[in-house]
Amino acid sequence: MDVELREVHDSDLPVFYRQLNDPEALRMAAFTPKDPADRAAFDAHWKRIRSSGDVLRTILADGDVVGSAAVYGEPGEREVTYWVDRAYWGRGIATAALRGLLIQVTERPLYARAAADNKGSLRVLHKCGFQVTARARGFANARGEEIDEFVLHLEG
Repeated sequence: MDVELREVHDSDLPVFYRQLNDPEALRMAAFTPKDPADRAAFDAHWKRIRSSGDVLRTILADGDVVGSAAVYGEPGEREVTYWVDRAYWGRGIATAALRGLLIQVTERPLYARAAADNKGSLRVLHKCGFQVTARARGFANARGEEIDEFVLHLEG
């Protein structure tokens, strides 16, 4: 499968919104918006982050929009995030997309967070060179409770 990253287009947003409202994907991601079905909040969030200067990319697999990837935050504390449509899980797309993003964004260190039980995401992060440096607890909106999460770190 050919995986590419490109700038986010307005036409990608309805796809991202649909992906964000997949119950199984929400549960796995855990740390999601309080109300992912709130379209006005979704639109406001994307408007804000698209004007922030953060690095935002659409993930394409064989030309289809299958997710998003980003690097955001303050210098020295920047964090990666990504979302791949559940229909494409297990095909190496998240790993390829994150590797591509790490080529485009050369600054280090970078950080990531993942629910401690999100084995797929942890595998992606490890394959891309991230190492677990801390364990924390945080409120996971998608699960309605505090859960364990790992904080990961990528050096130069």
